[in-house]
Amino acid sequence: MVHIWNDPTEVPEDFGPSVVTIGNFDGVHRGHQQVLAQLLRTAEQHGARSVVVTFDPHPALVHRPDSAPELIMGLQDKLDALADAGVDAVLVMKYNLALAGMTPEEFVGTVLLDGLHAAHVVVGHDLRFGAGNSGDVGTMQELGRDLGFGVHVVNEFGAEGFPVHDDGGTDRRCSSTWVREALAEGDVETAAAVLGRPHRMRGEVVHGAARGRALGFPTANLDHGATGYVPADGIYAGWLIDGPGNRWPAAISVGSNPTFDGVSRQVEAHVIDRPEEAVEDFNLYGQTVVVEFAARLRGMVAYRGPEALVDQMRLDVIQAHDLLLNK
Repeated sequence: MVHIWNDPTEVPEDFGPSVVTIGNFDGVHRGHQQVLAQLLRTAEQHGARSVVVTFDPHPALVHRPDSAPELIMGLQDKLDALADAGVDAVLVMKYNLALAGMTPEEFVGTVLLDGLHAAHVVVGHDLRFGAGNSGDVGTMQELGRDLGFGVHVVNEFGAEGFPVHDDGGTDRRCSSTWVREALAEGDVETAAAVLGRPHRMRGEVVHGAARGRALGFPTANLDHGATGYVPADGIYAGWLIDGPGNRWPAAISVGSNPTFDGVSRQVEAHVIDRPEEAVEDFNLYGQTVVVEFAARLRGMVAYRGPEALVDQMRLDVIQAHDLLLNK
């Protein structure tokens, strides 16, 4: 069981010693996973607990809300990914101007030492922390020498045994930026290679215009507050995971339904290959579901009327079915 805390005061007095890493971890991609793997190794070597310190909301949303990047994942999916990595605990600190104003020395003393009883800290080579991002790896190493904790720096690049290449065939450092670039182009397969798992969105199923149902392709429509980066408009093969944990193959539409002059972007998933006995009871309205993207089938196109659209949708479902059978 992973312990989740929202403030250092929630950490039990007898917790520790710990090995701690710090970061936003948006995406928990393969670069992050190398840092987490070192965190776990160091904790095991020293008989300590492994702890991730992360922030919510993302600091960019506080400092530059108008230009902050769209987040790859919501908090729940981040916590799930960190749990899957095997950490013992996660401290989710509320990011605000008071926290942003802490000096590196104050942050280390209050959070890492007094709160988490850190004996070692594992960080990526590009660490920045403290007021105005004034602290870096050198600062952390200096504080470690002065205050008596060890510092291990990970130069994350790709992943152990899994080099990740860009379009030119050369190695590229795994990063949240790369994931966003891939998703913005609809390249969910490259995004999955950098993430180490399929990209996903999470949201509540809400009522839509019911056009899919009228055309014979009922869909589960995610609400506009759904978390996770919305990939480029188009039709995707993927999976829908419902509340009880059923994982259904699906054809996923992202876009504004141009055939019907739609305006707002919508993410909706048509589940395929449902058992006949489950069709009548398959009501997901009000449930929180996860949509995973496996591959992009095509871009979004405006068709000349419903008949042409239905013909294409039939082909999309067949293609999605065949592709997912081999995943």
